[in-house]
Amino acid sequence: MAQRPYIVGNWKMNGTRAMLSEARAVDRAAQRHMKVEVALAPPYTLIHAVHREVEQIWVGAQDCSPNPDGAHTGDISVPMIADAGAKFVILGHSERRQGYGETNELVREKADAALEGGLRVIICCGETLETREAGKAEAFVAEQLKASLPKLEDAGEKVTVAYEPIWAIGTGKTATVDDIAAMHSMIRTLLIETYGEEQGAEVRVLYGGSVKPENAGEILGTPEVGGALVGGASLSAETFMNIALAAGDTVEG
Repeated sequence: MAQRPYIVGNWKMNGTRAMLSEARAVDRAAQRHMKVEVALAPPYTLIHAVHREVEQIWVGAQDCSPNPDGAHTGDISVPMIADAGAKFVILGHSERRQGYGETNELVREKADAALEGGLRVIICCGETLETREAGKAEAFVAEQLKASLPKLEDAGEKVTVAYEPIWAIGTGKTATVDDIAAMHSMIRTLLIETYGEEQGAEVRVLYGGSVKPENAGEILGTPEVGGALVGGASLSAETFMNIALAAGDTVEG
C-alpha cells in the first residue's frame, strides 16, 4: 500500500517563539486532513517548543552531526535533537552541500547516525542549472544519491528522498512537469536497485524548489512525486496547508 503524501516544511534559519502560533495552526489543520502526512523542521532552538505545542504533525531537525558527543563545538548530535523531540532529520540539503562543503560521504555518515539513533531521514539531492543545461542532470543526481543513501533493509519506513533542483530553490522557478517526472522516475529505479522491489517502491520521493499553492496540484499529481519539501512557503500556516490540501486532492478515496 502506497504511503500518504508527505509535506515537509523546512523553516531554515527563520523563526523565534513568536512562530509557535504558525506551528499550532499547521497542527490543527493537519488534524482535519488525515490524507496527508505533515511535518515541520524548525531551527534547533525551536524543536522542543514546537514538539510540545503540536499533536498531529512530525517535528524534525534540519541537520545533525555524525558524532554522538564530544569536542565538536557548535555541532548538534542525534541524541540531542531526539531528546528535544525530533523524529526525523533533513540531510544533504544543497545549502549544506554548497555552503559548508558537505560531501556525499558525510551525508551518508549523518544518515547512518540518525537511523542508529531512531530517527527517520530525508536525503536531499539536486543539480545546478549548469549541470542541467549540460544534459547531465540525471547522471549527476544518480551518482550523488547512490553515494548518500544509507544501507538498510527497512528503508521504506525510514528513508525519504527529496529532489530539489538547486536553481529552483527560493528563486520562484520550478522544473517542468516532464523534467520532474523524468527525474523522479530515475530516482525510483535507483531506489529499487538499492533497496529491492518492495522497499524501494515504498520510499517516498519529494519535490522541492519554489513549491507554492498555485503550482502544488500539478507538481504533486506528477507520477512518482510523493510529496513536497517546502521552504519559504512553510513559514505561513495558511500557505503551507494549502499545499498540503493540494497533496490531499491527489489521493483517491
